[in-house]
Amino acid sequence: MPLTEHLRELRSRLVKSGIAIAVGMVIGWVLYTPIFTWISAPFNEVVAQARADGREITLALTGVADPFVLQMQVAAVAGLLISSPVWLYQLWRFITPGLHRNERRWALGFVLVATPLLAAGVLLAYAVLPIGLGLLFGFTPDGVANIVGVDRYLSFFLRMIMVFAIGFLAPLVLVALNMVGILTGKRLLSWWRWIIFLIFIFAAVATPTGDPINMALLATPILLLVSLAIVFSLLNDRRRARRRGADIDYSTLDDDELSPLDLSDDD
Repeated sequence: MPLTEHLRELRSRLVKSGIAIAVGMVIGWVLYTPIFTWISAPFNEVVAQARADGREITLALTGVADPFVLQMQVAAVAGLLISSPVWLYQLWRFITPGLHRNERRWALGFVLVATPLLAAGVLLAYAVLPIGLGLLFGFTPDGVANIVGVDRYLSFFLRMIMVFAIGFLAPLVLVALNMVGILTGKRLLSWWRWIIFLIFIFAAVATPTGDPINMALLATPILLLVSLAIVFSLLNDRRRARRRGADIDYSTLDDDELSPLDLSDDD
């Protein structure tokens, strides 16, 4: 496909994704009150426990325009989450021109898998958030009121959501790279030590407190999903080899490994 057609395809996918996000933002604007109640629930849970322990923690707006900016930010986040099936589908369809026609059918499956993975990452981050907030607020000295700006809390909340969502979508990216022929299951399996190491490093850096409990809560499901991605890649490589009618899948050979020659007589 020429470069100009790639650019037109990219523009088309971006426009469709942008429209979906805009519609989602409108929905987020209309449902701002229940959405913000849901966002602030982990904070309020920690505040109730802190006040029972004699500490004063308050969520506050400190600027004149902050309420409007806050509603815009909440609407934008809601728009991204609500429209995620659409822009995930558009992302996959932008990749599919490099696939065979029968492999493009996986576009719907990609969205059907990516959407619950994204939701699972968000829900796990939401469940872990009170633990992290409780540990961090525990360092507040006695007699000191902790006034937290809503913008800072929202940034902290979004960071947690994004990190967990990215972590849960990463295995699906590995599957996508395998399907387009960039990574083989054998190559991924050979990297298993580095994969485990990088997952735990990612979990340690991504979690706000860095304690082993939160790190394990993030690393364990990602490790399980990556393992499933590797198994899928190995099975997909075998399927390709059978479809080609070949005894050996040459895509699984290492860069420095000699490929066998077919010395049979064709005459």
